[in-house]
Amino acid sequence: MAVHTSSAAEAAAPTTRERILSEALNLFAHSGYGGASMRELARRVGIRESSLYNHFSGKAAILEAIVAEHGPASSASRLEEPRYKQLARQPAAFCRQFALDLVEQWSDPREHQFQKVITAERNRVPGIRAKFADHFYAREQSMMTDYFRGFALAGLVSTPDPRETARLFAAGLIYIRLEHYVMGAAPSPRSKVVEAIDRYLAFFLSLIAADGGTSDNKKRNPKGETRGKAAPD
Repeated sequence: MAVHTSSAAEAAAPTTRERILSEALNLFAHSGYGGASMRELARRVGIRESSLYNHFSGKAAILEAIVAEHGPASSASRLEEPRYKQLARQPAAFCRQFALDLVEQWSDPREHQFQKVITAERNRVPGIRAKFADHFYAREQSMMTDYFRGFALAGLVSTPDPRETARLFAAGLIYIRLEHYVMGAAPSPRSKVVEAIDRYLAFFLSLIAADGGTSDNKKRNPKGETRGKAAPD
């Protein structure tokens, strides 16, 4: 029995690469990319400095790996999971799941460190800003657009432009994050954030409802608006 317990513990233990990235994120957030040294990072990880280069070619490569695992990159990776694909015909459930996963991400101290690092360093390290904006945001936006296009083609939502609908959805969530996690002296309680999420989702989903919502909304809809169909990008 002890052998099995030991094996399970070893399997759950972080790899050297994961320890390097975790300590690097902490070090970059505390000292800045320029102020962080590979020697100090090796000391924190508990390995020789030369051993770092068995995993990464240098600090820039470590920062790129951090960028690849946080922020929009983690959101895009979630959208590829089976639990999201199972919601491809359930727009309300999809939107709420995505929003609640973001709440968990926003509450993670590592995400706070990441935002601090990427805000400070994206203009200082060649290629990081372009990779962050063009690759990771573009990937997340493209996948979100595909989901909303699928909802529209199935007649589950009404939108003339799935891409702009996905952007509108994301914009509201970004504002909630600013209000409850960034601008205040302290993060809001989770219950208050979820309440704000649910209020926003009710409003957003009413805007794209396939049946056009209330009769007043129908009267205000522009003539010729696409219903239940997705216009080409």
